[in-house]
Parts: sequence; C-alpha cells; structure tokens
Amino acid sequence: MNNILLDALPINCIGKVIDLKCTGDIRRRLLDLGIVKGTKITCVLKSPSGDPTAFEIRGSIIALRKEDSRLIEVCV
Repeated sequence: MNNILLDALPINCIGKVIDLKCTGDIRRRLLDLGIVKGTKITCVLKSPSGDPTAFEIRGSIIALRKEDSRLIEVCV
C-alpha cells in the first residue's frame, strides 16, 4: 500500500484517508465534509484544467480545489 496526496489519486481509484495535513478553519471544513481518518474517497472526475476535482465521499460528490486536496493523505 502506498501513501499519496489526494490530488494525485487517479480517476476511478479508491483511497482511504490516512491524515489531514492542515489545521484551523480548513481542517474543520474538511472534517465537516466527512473527510476523517479511515474514510474511503473515490476520484470520479477531473476538470480539463485539473482543478477542481470531484470526489465521491460517503455517497456524496464533492468538488475540491487542488490546494485543498493536497492537504489530504490517502492510502491506495
């Protein structure tokens, strides 16, 4: 198993959240979206420019900017 940042997760691959590399308001926002340790995240769509990217998290599709998805470490 390899640990990568969420922005590097290929389309249709599933990653499991290992850690959030942030603090403060952005950490609270990610936690409120359900991105907690152990959560499975699937990359479902990348925009042509690569930013933002859509992820399936707990049955919902959520778009994250690259700067935010770089704060999430996942295990593939």
